Amino acid sequence: MSRLILFNKPFDVLSQFTDAKSPTPRRTLSDFIDVPGVYPAGRLDRDSEGLLMLTDDGRLQARIADPAHKLEKTYLVQVEGDPRDADLAPLRTGVTLKDGPTRPARVTLIAPPALWHRDPPVRFRKSVPDRWLSVTISEGRNRQVRRMTAHIGFPTLRLVRWSVGDWNVDGLTPGAWKDA
Repeated sequence: MSRLILFNKPFDVLSQFTDAKSPTPRRTLSDFIDVPGVYPAGRLDRDSEGLLMLTDDGRLQARIADPAHKLEKTYLVQVEGDPRDADLAPLRTGVTLKDGPTRPARVTLIAPPALWHRDPPVRFRKSVPDRWLSVTISEGRNRQVRRMTAHIGFPTLRLVRWSVGDWNVDGLTPGAWKDA
């Protein structure tokens, strides 16, 4: 029977078990998960937080991570600036990034979500407003959501992957994990 782990990856943690490239040690999955034989199904950037899934089943790993399966991923995104609904329209039809056009995304303005404290906190500037978005995509290119918001003029300050398909991070504190 295959195993699927839902992990709330904290900020500044690599989504791999070892870090051989850095001369100074960085936090990795092995600092939180001591389960032999599981591997990340997809990636989540070091400066992003939220749901990272791990499994010991190669076919399930491919189904979760491979963009061909179009498994939806929803992110809670804090952006710099105060976008209006019209500013978000290009994301809903797809934007062209350096590596080609994106699929249309579902994007809505949302109230600030009740999330955990991030260490270090997002920088706050009195003179620059920020807003929260819910962004759902069905692909997963490198730093895609960050590049999409920057493309329309609203850089991402904080990015939390909330869900992948039917799985989500609700009820998991940063660094905690559970079997799905």
